[in-house]
Amino acid sequence: MIASNDNQTYHGGIMSPKFNPDKQHTLRSPVSISGTGLHTGIMADLTMKPAAPGFGYQFQRIDLPARPIIKADCDLVTDVSRGTTLESNGAKVSTVEHVLAALVGMGIDNCLIEINGPEMPIMDGSSQPFVELIEEAGIEEQDAAKIWYSIDENIYYYDDEKRVEMVAMPSMEYQVTTLIDFNSPVLGTQHAGLKHIQDFKTEISPCRTFCFLHELEALLDHNLIKGGDVNNAIVIVDKPVGEEEMGRLKKIFKKDKIEVKSEGYLNNLELRFPNEPARHKLLDVIGDLALIGYPIKSRIIANRPGHSTNVAFARMIKKYIKKNKHTRGVPVYNPNLPPIYDQQFIEKTLPHRYPFALVDKIIELSDTHIVGVKNVTFNEWFFQGHFPGNPVMPGVLQIEALAQCGGILAINLSGMGQYDTYFLKIDNCKFKNMVKPGDTLVLKMELSAPIRRGICEMKGTAYVGNKVCAEADLVAQIVKK
Repeated sequence: MIASNDNQTYHGGIMSPKFNPDKQHTLRSPVSISGTGLHTGIMADLTMKPAAPGFGYQFQRIDLPARPIIKADCDLVTDVSRGTTLESNGAKVSTVEHVLAALVGMGIDNCLIEINGPEMPIMDGSSQPFVELIEEAGIEEQDAAKIWYSIDENIYYYDDEKRVEMVAMPSMEYQVTTLIDFNSPVLGTQHAGLKHIQDFKTEISPCRTFCFLHELEALLDHNLIKGGDVNNAIVIVDKPVGEEEMGRLKKIFKKDKIEVKSEGYLNNLELRFPNEPARHKLLDVIGDLALIGYPIKSRIIANRPGHSTNVAFARMIKKYIKKNKHTRGVPVYNPNLPPIYDQQFIEKTLPHRYPFALVDKIIELSDTHIVGVKNVTFNEWFFQGHFPGNPVMPGVLQIEALAQCGGILAINLSGMGQYDTYFLKIDNCKFKNMVKPGDTLVLKMELSAPIRRGICEMKGTAYVGNKVCAEADLVAQIVKK
């Protein structure tokens, strides 16, 4: 489930080696913006604030007495008729997709969004004002790993009634392609693609929302889009418009001049891209899929997407991730690759000898983790007395194998050949699956905290395939020989 990351990414929308995609990021300082809600017409002040690692995206209605917080979660969506609305703790926030798209597109993982009204400011109908706000605040790297979830199989979503098709496919990056076809002679068939998320700022964020004139008329008739303006949405005119209707639009939008351009767009609106509507649909997909709650690596293809289908698709992906979350970070053992350390080297490093040498090779090693391998055979000495006739590797020896693997990590960080490790404590030990002859036991140890004063805290997990067999938190002391 864990995906690899690119070596090069972006900082503040600019390619930079300083931006580490393996780390979580937040804002460097609070920033604010004010504007009118598209549908409510209510002026609101929005403030983005830094947040702790693991916080994610959360909205807070500071105008309400209890100042309730609403998490950006697809399971909290209650309305998708004119944008995406979240509701929790007796409070609502609507039209959240443009703000969320900006946060995802700029690599922000944790942010508190304070709002003193029920709807996000529409601004110019795009994500660009929020991107500029993030750049004003600055981006700060946090001392916490960012876990990307990969989609390991195709996930399909269909809505026959709306003629919507969406698919999430395995990919080493987060990529999105959208296709739109509204049977409109003005729009025609359009598509847009984002191959690299670092291009969001320049290629996608400036693209404004759009609607058809007949939809606009219906909304106006129902006293909706109270904050609408010809400057915050592309209005597509796909039928003749009479003088009476033009006069009505002038009055509504408080404009001296309203006209339809030859290309079929209302007023003298210049498109920022020839396929700006398709690009905005892509922006909406990114914003709505932020509600999955997990950063993903996948190629998304969306044909005729809308907010309702985006949210339904987000729920499918979230369900898939939760179902397969246990496979996150499972090490992959390829016996064709040479080990980092073989058995002879391990014997020189650890004081253990047969029958208590329980690590055969080391296949991964960094300054924060190590992965070792123990090949379990029928000839193991402990099978003679442990469940004869139904041999099962003792759980305590699985923990001992993890401890030895962790010892190599600790010694490697402290100085090879100069230290030994002695384990002081084992907590939260659990055994979940049996280990039997013929299994390859993969041992993963990860530092839970930096080594201080010779004390090493680690999280250990033993796998067979992608199944967890044993796990525990271990604490060791590093002692100089």
